[in-house]
Amino acid sequence: MNIVFKRLDELHSYEQNPRRNDEAVQYVVASIKEFGFRVPILIDCNGIIIAGYTRRKAACQLQLERVPCIIADDLTDEQIRAYRIIDNKVAEMSEWDYDLLNAEMDELDFDWGDFGFVDCEDEELFDDAPDLEKIYQEPEITRLQCPKCGHIDSKVRFKTA
Repeated sequence: MNIVFKRLDELHSYEQNPRRNDEAVQYVVASIKEFGFRVPILIDCNGIIIAGYTRRKAACQLQLERVPCIIADDLTDEQIRAYRIIDNKVAEMSEWDYDLLNAEMDELDFDWGDFGFVDCEDEELFDDAPDLEKIYQEPEITRLQCPKCGHIDSKVRFKTA
């Protein structure tokens, strides 16, 4: 696996990419500013992005000239299309152990708000039953059903007060 550096104009979007990521870009920008560009963008031999759309958008905002990429020239077209979906889906299947997360975050002097974590001032950042009414107003719930398998995905967004 070789990492190559590509200009942003050499990377192209897959027009049928079903994942929407605009809301995550600001957090990836903050991560790149803080830690550098640590995860390469995965592309096919034609420069079409397989995984890393959010990183590319963040790199554009940061006006980076080149970004690290890995060319997946050992995958078939069908494997590439499947990988795009699977790579995004697996992140949704994990969950936090809030006790361990709180302990880890408490030991670090870091501005977690830049990365999308809600700071509850003197309270712990997370607990089993956070009092969201203090932080948010009414939730906005969007339910999406996959036309292929019927899976229903609920996305809950809270409007900030």
